[in-house]
Amino acid sequence: MNTPDIKIRLVTLADAPALLHIYQYYVQQTAITFEYDTPTIEEFEKRIRNISLGYPYLVAYADNKILGFAYLSSFHPRAAYIWSAEISIYLSHDVQHHGIGTLLYNELEKIAAAQNILNINACISLPKTTDTHLPMTSIYFHKKNGFKKVAHFHDVGYKFNTWFDMIWMEKSNNIHPSPMTPFIPYPQIKKDFFA
Repeated sequence: MNTPDIKIRLVTLADAPALLHIYQYYVQQTAITFEYDTPTIEEFEKRIRNISLGYPYLVAYADNKILGFAYLSSFHPRAAYIWSAEISIYLSHDVQHHGIGTLLYNELEKIAAAQNILNINACISLPKTTDTHLPMTSIYFHKKNGFKKVAHFHDVGYKFNTWFDMIWMEKSNNIHPSPMTPFIPYPQIKKDFFA
């Protein structure tokens, strides 16, 4: 698979079954997500709708097949945190290491800048030792894309009869002006990114 063949677009609710199929693998086979049960299609559609009210939710595809998805979401509901966002990504487990994640992240970072988001944070589960349910790929991916570890929590997730740590990684704009320009919800600027 060549990266130039990959296209990025906004999610639609019609994508929910394909996205849920990708996510189901991570729920059932990995500790990358700490969810135990695969969400229903209705719950997954609700998540897409809620996130899309304020943030970009993107899919990567080639030949009309969805290969993965990534989105920004609220870092914390209190007003003072509005200039920070959490980033999440899930790729079909058989298409990793082809640059798809980096394409998605590059697009999300451009949109985040247009929304006046200054800090992008990733919550990542971490194994204590080599674990078949939790490879280190997410940490390596985020490091490669300029994220730095900023927090480490011990024994916070229990899945597959194993305790896992969790870290936060951050990519931050070095300039934090004051006064700060307002956060712009994504629907107000999406025409500038996707027709």
